[in-house]
Amino acid sequence: MNDFAREISEALLAIETELRRLSLWEREPPSREDLLSNQPFCCDTLDFPQWVQWILLPRMWHIVEQDGPYPLHCGIYVYAEEWALHHAADSLALLALIRRFDALIEGRSASVRH
Repeated sequence: MNDFAREISEALLAIETELRRLSLWEREPPSREDLLSNQPFCCDTLDFPQWVQWILLPRMWHIVEQDGPYPLHCGIYVYAEEWALHHAADSLALLALIRRFDALIEGRSASVRH
């Protein structure tokens, strides 16, 4: 595993751990229909933590396992921040982890372009 994959793996695990600490981790998946939304972040069918758990984390773990290709852009922090303002007062640690994940993806994208 290369350094970038290791950093992404650590970030993904930290996000999962924080979702569990905040009691936002769910045992049962949403319906198949809810997971197939074509809206960004499945915002019409899932809450942000559900999207992270059931869409983002599995997709990113698959990318890590396949050694890429990694997304060129991320940008989920803004949506996470908006969600947290209205739904989770105790979410500062989660927001910091999401910001770190965004920064990792964006940093790799910048280095790939140059």
